Amino acid sequence: MTPTVPSPRTPPSLPLLPSPPPPEDGIAQWYEHELGWATAASGEGRPVQLLTGLRFDVLELPADAGFAVLRRHAGLRCPVALTGRLMRLLVAAGSAEELPGLLDWLEWGGVALDLRVLGAGGRMTAPSPPGRAGAQGAAVWLRPPEPRHEVEPTLPAFAGLGCRGETPDLVRLVGTAATECHRARLSRTNSAHANAQPLAFS
Repeated sequence: MTPTVPSPRTPPSLPLLPSPPPPEDGIAQWYEHELGWATAASGEGRPVQLLTGLRFDVLELPADAGFAVLRRHAGLRCPVALTGRLMRLLVAAGSAEELPGLLDWLEWGGVALDLRVLGAGGRMTAPSPPGRAGAQGAAVWLRPPEPRHEVEPTLPAFAGLGCRGETPDLVRLVGTAATECHRARLSRTNSAHANAQPLAFS
């Protein structure tokens, strides 16, 4: 008697799994190929770093002050990134060298401000490219950079008060950032005092 050969069974279909997040080298390639920005690896499992001072510098300030700057300058054109409680505004390379003199000229010199600049030799964490999900709490673009666009003009030309568009963008941006950093610092100080518990005397 010829044994019966069982018919082959169709293997069960497997559920589709979501695609894994792009590897860090894929993120580096996007910045290098699409934008022409230099990157640096910071170790396995750690985010890619963007080198500052080559194609752009960075104004770094607390997020609460940064959002106030964005509200005051709705037409801001520079790329903007958010990393935790810090906001980073990308400005033209070389701006870092101008900041101390600008703050003095704007009469903010010597005032404690949570405002710093990253220039030549600095690094910032690279947010995930637009359209790609990043890890929770990672750096994100609020206003992503545009391929084939240099990071230079930060604000639209201002034609009021007889300036005819001649007011330098960086001067206005730094002035606004310094003002909002100072306001945010005072607000946090006042909130801390208001929340302080009064001392109990026996």
